[in-house]
Amino acid sequence: MKISDILTKGRVTVSCELFPPKTGAALARVEDVLRDTAALGPDFISVTYGAGGSTSKRTLELAARLQDAYHVPALAHLTCVSSTREEVTQQVARLRAAGIGSILALRGDIPQDTSFPTPEHFRYASELIAHIRGLEGGEELCIGAACYPEGHVECPHFSTDLDHLKQKVDAGADFLTTQMFFDNDVLYRFLFRALDRGITVPIVAGIMPVTNVQQIRRSCQLSGSVMPPRLQGIADRFGDDPAAMRQAGIAYATEQILDLIAHGVEHIHIYTMNKPDVAAKIMDNLSDILRPHG
Repeated sequence: MKISDILTKGRVTVSCELFPPKTGAALARVEDVLRDTAALGPDFISVTYGAGGSTSKRTLELAARLQDAYHVPALAHLTCVSSTREEVTQQVARLRAAGIGSILALRGDIPQDTSFPTPEHFRYASELIAHIRGLEGGEELCIGAACYPEGHVECPHFSTDLDHLKQKVDAGADFLTTQMFFDNDVLYRFLFRALDRGITVPIVAGIMPVTNVQQIRRSCQLSGSVMPPRLQGIADRFGDDPAAMRQAGIAYATEQILDLIAHGVEHIHIYTMNKPDVAAKIMDNLSDILRPHG
């Protein structure tokens, strides 16, 4: 089932994300992560794509295994910044051959030691989306794209960032997934402005449970996401106690999701960081809300 079909059923959906390991030591645990994440019963699971396509083969393998062995719809990430147009075409063909019908099309972070872009590369995600849509069978694919409630870190004006987002949708994006955010009011303002700009495709809210303070602070520096004072206070108080920070981070994410659903946000994506136990606690806290009875 394509992700766009799942997102248009008129109900709350919850999805998770996992990333392929890069090292042999981590590979030994990957099946456990797959199994435990699938056991949560998410509506779909996204599989990330390493910098420069470094895990592209494993992205395909894990996405296919999620669907074939665990019967969970998979969303395969595809970044284009270090791939030529021909390489992207070949990767899309491999995904389709493996039965993966949903792709999250991303530009990716520009490497510091390259002459990017060349005529054979894509400058923007909107170009990647248009390319995928124009391939043979591309009209049958579900294509997602990223969006940034606080604005893209490389774009100085929020209005311009919305223009770029509209270009992604016009190029053929079926849905959008947000970068992590920690203040729901930021998302609500973004949703209003996106709708005002004519962006009407489903938007999935990306939630990052804060269980490792240093890791999140580094991510915020790279992405431009802001930790609001309430979360900053929690991090300052519990950041040196891993068990307490894990519990506090799960509680904060739970409250975030509860507030989002109460305000009509139907689609939640949990950035699990390959920690299905964290996602399990959040989903258990919200079990009757995410999966209402009757």
